[in-house]
Amino acid sequence: MKALVADDAKMMRTIIRRTLEGMGVDTIVDAEDGAQAIEAFGNDTFDIVLTDWNMPHKTGLDVLKEVRAANADVPVIIITTEGQQNHVLEAVKAGVSDYILKPFEADALKEKVAKHLPNLV
Repeated sequence: MKALVADDAKMMRTIIRRTLEGMGVDTIVDAEDGAQAIEAFGNDTFDIVLTDWNMPHKTGLDVLKEVRAANADVPVIIITTEGQQNHVLEAVKAGVSDYILKPFEADALKEKVAKHLPNLV
């Protein structure tokens, strides 16, 4: 399993990485901003993408749209503090697979990921 994790906060990437590793995801590519995430996605294939909403250079919504333009099937989970209804609706219209609000418990992240990658632990 291969995951792309995009968040401008290193600590958040570390938390997500550890959770995914604990679930059996063996390859995790980090991106510090949306532009890096889009570049990484264009250069590789991923089983899942987890992205923050607010990042420099490109937002999580931009990442979602670019991923959907290239691959309609890969699950994309937005992890964010932005819970406003208009943001959620925008993400749904763009094809988001799931949404997690920060702060979150590791179990909540595991549940969302397992829903989209059922063959993980």
